[in-house]
Amino acid sequence: MTMIVGMRELSRNANILDGYDYVDVEDKKTHEYKGLFVSPKYADELKEFLDKKISEENKKKLDNIMQFAGILDGKTNNMTSKEMRKARAKRHLDE
Repeated sequence: MTMIVGMRELSRNANILDGYDYVDVEDKKTHEYKGLFVSPKYADELKEFLDKKISEENKKKLDNIMQFAGILDGKTNNMTSKEMRKARAKRHLDE
């Protein structure tokens, strides 16, 4: 079950959250969506999902950076930037 509440309502009465699976929060004045409160029974599942999603997004960003830097496999072995450039140049010469 779900419902939509305003920020003011929520701050005045937190018991509104009881009995709902999740509650959408919006600014009643501007009708701007502010977020979502999730029931404690779903909190752990949602946290796991979000952690996985954030981890995947960060990996994609890192892969893009590494590809841009020319290090496609992502193994830098704690090299300095100078050592990475040297290894990249050597790899290009070998190709």
